[in-house]
This record gives sequence, C-alpha cells and structure tokens, in this order.
Amino acid sequence: MATRASSGFDSQVSRHGSRFEAQRDKLTTYFDSTARKAWIDLTSDTKVSGIRATVRAGRDAMRDVLLGWLPRDLRRCRVLDAGCGTGALSVLAARRGAEVVGVDVAGGLVAIAHERCPSFLGHGRIHWRVGDMLDPAHGRFDHVVAMDSLIHYRPEDIVATLVSLAERCDGSIVFTHAPSTPMLRAMHTMGLLFPRSDRAPAIVPVRDADLVAMIEKALPGWHIGRSQRIGTGFYISNALELVRD
Repeated sequence: MATRASSGFDSQVSRHGSRFEAQRDKLTTYFDSTARKAWIDLTSDTKVSGIRATVRAGRDAMRDVLLGWLPRDLRRCRVLDAGCGTGALSVLAARRGAEVVGVDVAGGLVAIAHERCPSFLGHGRIHWRVGDMLDPAHGRFDHVVAMDSLIHYRPEDIVATLVSLAERCDGSIVFTHAPSTPMLRAMHTMGLLFPRSDRAPAIVPVRDADLVAMIEKALPGWHIGRSQRIGTGFYISNALELVRD
C-alpha cells in the first residue's frame, strides 16, 4: 500500500514537472520574441493604447499592493522576484534595502531590467538572473514575490510551485493568480479559437476558494494572510499572501 501511494505521488510530481516545464518554455519563447517590444513599452512611460493603459495602471496598482505586504525596512532581507520581467518591483524592493534576486525565463526582458536599473540603490542590491524561479541555486529567501508570473498555470501547478518556493522561504510568499471571473473565462475561451501560432500563452482563470483549499492542504506550517483583487479595465488579478507560522 505504501509503495503504491508513493508511486502515485511520484507520478503527480512528474506530471507537474512536465507541464510546468512545457508552459515555461512557451512563455520563454513568447516573451523573448512575439511580446518583447509590447512588454518593453507596457513597462515604460511610452504612450500605449487605451487597453494597454488599463493593464499598465492595474499592474502598477498590484505592484504597490504586493510591496505593501512586505516589511517597509528590507535591510538584511533576501527577496526573490520570481518572474521579474523588466525589473520595476526588484528596483523598488532594493531601494528599501533588500538583496534581491530578480529572475525571469525571458532573457530579453532581464536584459532590459539590467539596463534600466539605477546605478545607486542605497543599501540594496540586485542580482539579475535568466532562468527558472525554482532553481535551488538561487538560495534561501526571507520573502518571495511572484507578480503575475503564475497566471498561465493550472491550479495544481501553481500549488506545486508554491510548495517548491516555500522550501526555500523563511517569511512570506506574495503572489497573484487570475481569478475566475466571467470576463476572464470568456477571454480564455476566445483565445483558444485563434490559430496556435497566433496565440499568447493562455491565462488560466482559477477559483479563489479552490486555490485556497488546495494551498491549505499542501502547505502545513503556512497560513493565508491578506488577499486583494485589482481590476482596472483589461487587467484583473488577485493577490494572496502566504505567511509561515
């Protein structure tokens, strides 16, 4: 009986790893090619369309929320910016004194983050890295932030990712997921109608209650702290805080 249970668990881990890696590779290709220019514009002061302006405003508001859940004084703290993109959150955390590891699978975006990074960050510093947020070589952290970097994954893969991150985190994990709203479900369905070559990696709407229940089961020793939803036009995202007991 124990052997069968162990085998079943191993199979689940294997399936998660395969799905996670396949989706990660799609995201790498998308953000390093198709979406690179659009993402650079979105995260700058460049004038963008009305739709993208609402996304920019939503992302700015969400960044403020997640940073607001971290200690004001981050000196002597290590922070993982998991899916750092062009680096805005990493810079703000470093200005509060943190040693930040900003990692993203898209090397082109990390290169932009490095170029945009101020030369002076006070007591803070940033290590820019291209690769997998789950790589244990990044070390241990006091806090992990994953802003909109898990919205393309199924709920079971989100939870498995959080479990992996929790193994190397001593304080809190703050992250976002795409909430299951009528608008996002419709956008998800419509996106599947486009030819595969024209698609962005799908955002996966997740029911809040289902995700929380899965997290509570998979992460003993942690509890759900704050939550907040940001909805501005075409940007809809839900933030959750996980805190070690």
